[in-house]
This record gives sequence, C-alpha cells and structure tokens, in this order.
Amino acid sequence: MSAGQGGQNGGDARTEGGMKGGVLVVDFGTQYCQLIARRIREMGVYSRITVPERTGMMMAAMQPTAVILSGGPRSVYDADAPKLDPQVLAAGVPVLGICYGMQLISDQLGGKVEPSSEGREYGRTNMNLVAESPLLKGVSAESVVWMSHGDKITALPEGFEILARSEPCPAAAAENRERGIYALQFHPEVSHSEFGAEILRNFVLDIAGCSADWEPGCIAERKVAEIQKLVGESGEVVLGLSGGVDSSVAAVLVHRAIGKRLHCVFVDNGLLRKGEREGVESLFCDDYHMDVRVVDARERFLSELAGVTDPEKKRKIIGRVFVEVFKEEAATLDNAHFLGQGTLYPDVIESVAAHGGATATIKSHHNVGGLPKDLNMQLVEPLRDLFKDEVRALGRELGLPPSLVDRQPFPGPGLAVRCLGEVSEERLTPLREADAIMREEIEAKSLHSNLWQYFAVLLPVQSVGVMGDKRTYEEACVLRVVSSQDAMTADWELLPVDVLQRISNRIINQVSGINRVCLDISSKPPATIEWE
Repeated sequence: MSAGQGGQNGGDARTEGGMKGGVLVVDFGTQYCQLIARRIREMGVYSRITVPERTGMMMAAMQPTAVILSGGPRSVYDADAPKLDPQVLAAGVPVLGICYGMQLISDQLGGKVEPSSEGREYGRTNMNLVAESPLLKGVSAESVVWMSHGDKITALPEGFEILARSEPCPAAAAENRERGIYALQFHPEVSHSEFGAEILRNFVLDIAGCSADWEPGCIAERKVAEIQKLVGESGEVVLGLSGGVDSSVAAVLVHRAIGKRLHCVFVDNGLLRKGEREGVESLFCDDYHMDVRVVDARERFLSELAGVTDPEKKRKIIGRVFVEVFKEEAATLDNAHFLGQGTLYPDVIESVAAHGGATATIKSHHNVGGLPKDLNMQLVEPLRDLFKDEVRALGRELGLPPSLVDRQPFPGPGLAVRCLGEVSEERLTPLREADAIMREEIEAKSLHSNLWQYFAVLLPVQSVGVMGDKRTYEEACVLRVVSSQDAMTADWELLPVDVLQRISNRIINQVSGINRVCLDISSKPPATIEWE
C-alpha cells in the first residue's frame, strides 16, 4: 500500500497500552492546534497532539495513520525556529502541512521560504485552483480561505506541484502525491475557510484511509481504570466541584473509580450565578451521595478583589485564593495527595504553552498552570484530552441528567470576569439578577439548545436615563449570545426581537442599578467569548 493510499498502518488499531493509529498532530505553536485535533475527532477519527521534540517517540508509540503539521508564530529561517524530525517525512505516512507546517516541509526538503514582499496576509482570501488533486476534491474553482502568514514559499521542493494560489500567495496549496505529502498555506481547520472541513476529510479519510471509530462517549471504563491506576488502592482525591459540566463529569468519573475516597469541595466564592450553590448541594449531596464540603469563602474572595480592576490580576487572585482554600481543606484529610480538576483541551491551549510548545498565552485560567510548587499534590485531570462536546457525550454515557450535561459553560473565575471594573457585592447583585433574567427568558423559549453561551456583562459605564419622569445615572448591561462547537471559535447569535425586548424590559424594570441594555455582536476571533 502506498503512502497516498492509507499509510503503512492500513487503518487504526487499538491496544490496551493506549490508542494507536489515527492522526498525530505536531504542534508548532498555533492557537488552532487543538482545533485541528477537534476537527479530526468530529470525523470519528482519533487524534493526539505532540510537540516537535517528541515527534519521533510519538511516531513509534502511536504508529499514526497520518500526520498533520500545524501552523505557528515563527519563521522557518529564524535561528530558534522549531524543526521537524526528518523521519516523519521519510516514514511513508501521509503528511499534511498547514501554514508554518507547509513552509517547514518546503524548507527541509530543499525549497525556499522568504518574507512576503507584499506584506502579511491575514484573514479571508480568495483562492483559485490551478490543478486537480484528491486533497481538493469537491472544492470550488474559486473559494474563500483563511490566511495568517507573513512569509511565502518562493520555490517548492523538487517533485511538488502547485494546486492553488491566491493573489499575494503563489503557492496556497501544493502536493507531492507520490510521497503522500500535502501542504496548505491557509488554515482549513477554522470555519472561515469555506471548504476547510471537506479538505481535512479528503486528507484524513480518503488519502490516509483512517478508520472513523472514535467514540468519546465509550471511554468511561478506560478513564476509570486510568484514575484507579494513578490514585492506587488507598489514595484520596480532593476535587473542585463547581457544578459545571466539566467538574461534574470529572467528579462522577473519579467517584466511580474510587468511591468514598473522593472528597468534593464546593467553594462559594461570592462570584456564582443565582441558585448555583443550592443546585450543587441538591444534586451531588442528595442524589449522588458524594462527600461534598461546602466552603463559604465569599468574604475572603471579595476582600482580596476589592479595588482590583485589571482582569489578569482578578484571575490570578481568584486562582491563588482558590488553591489556598483547597490546601486548607486537603490538610484535614491525611491521604488526600491528589487534586482533581475538570481541565479540558481548550483550557490548556488558552492558558499555557500546550504540551510544552510555543503557543502564546491568551489569558490565564484558574485551573491551569497556577498551582504553586509547594502544593504537594498530584493532579488528576481525566478530561484534559477532551473537548467540551466530547465531555458532554461522556457525561451522557455516565448517566448525568440533561439539565447538567447540556448546561452552558461558566468560567472558573465566575462573575468576576463579567463584572468589568471593580468587583463588589453591590455590583455583583445587579449582574447576577440580570444574568438570571436572561437565562430564564432564553430557556423559556427553548432557544438554548443551539447556543454555546448566553450571559450578561456589567460595564463600569454610567449613562443618563429616565424612569418615572426622574433622571437616572446607572450602569450599562451587555447581552452576550454565541454559538460554537468547542470555544476555539465562536459566532454571535441574534435572538428573536420579542425575546430581546422582554429581556431588556425585565432587566431595566426589575434590576436596580442598570438603566441601559446593549447587545454584543462580536465573533471569536477577533474577540474572545468572555469579556475578560
């Protein structure tokens, strides 16, 4: 079987030592690396991510059916630019290079990469096909792709053919079909590339011949076994339970693995939504009979946040106090040497350099990268390699109720990152009420099933209003409604006008301190889903 007909493995095998086959994604520092892996899993194909330094080891251990090289922020001619293990291109496994990955293939095989004299190409670009290829099957002769690069290939390696070009980019796509090496200067993984999903499917399923047998909802037993092996027969786990999808699924997994040796800690930090604490106590204490320790730390968090307006400082403070609370609770348990968290793939990619790679930090996350060295606890993160919808599928497999599994994400720092400016109980109270009204109205019309997140944001901006023939001077509230598959990208959504009218009227009439309601119509990128 040739490289272009399914690689040397001939499909995906599964062994008890771990997942084999599938697609290995090499992370060269792009913010979209996890999105590449996510797109592959959407096809039902297993994928894993590694960094350039570990590629050789991962190739031997995983025996991938295909390899994808991600984009990245460097230039291939930089002295410290990450390189590719030569055995990847010599292994006879189909390879797809994206952006930096394409330039790296060209550079290492004798082509030429130079700074683009036309300047940086970023955003939507019209691409024209110039040759037929199985990689571009079903792609229109002219289509829109998403570019993000400042260099361009001025000479392809021997044996490569140009497949497509854009006005500023002479080689937008290329291939060496005989060697099974394909390359794209644009990003097919983002939704802005018109035929991006088709191109990835062409490569993964048709060219590489990967087997579509990845089912995230069926990995519960493997996850339970991994937890049992890590914790052992006597170890105890302290797990931060927020009541959200991630921590809840993690808690149920750990509870299934070790039972009463799991101790959940629910921290009431004063930054919760309306009814949050009561809902967690009812479900996990009364229904699941877990050991849930509720810590009332409202005054502690709010006193630490007093006068702080910088969003990163807010996150750092919340993360620090959060860990302090855990340390204090863990100190009461002699065998609690493990800290459980519901960390997901997107948490990692937006917080630290994933897998030791060169990814730029977007914003800190209180569950990732903020643990002090003296914590003396080993992490238990059973969801760290999963995306949100995969966690939901796993939650359904575990029997969690739909009201929890399908619940919208809520940030670790809570309402602190939706209360712009100083965080105080006086400002949190109207925000909490406005958010509750928004959720009630959306869910009453059953509009929430197609939405990723919907919430209110309080701005430290006062404006003049008129109520009962009297002048008011109060703060503004913003409604944020987005759809997404994995939080890596998101589009704003417009609610029906009558629903917006009712939300606005109820907030202005029922919530003291707010006299103006606005609508956020920004997508991600360039904005983020949360305001801070």
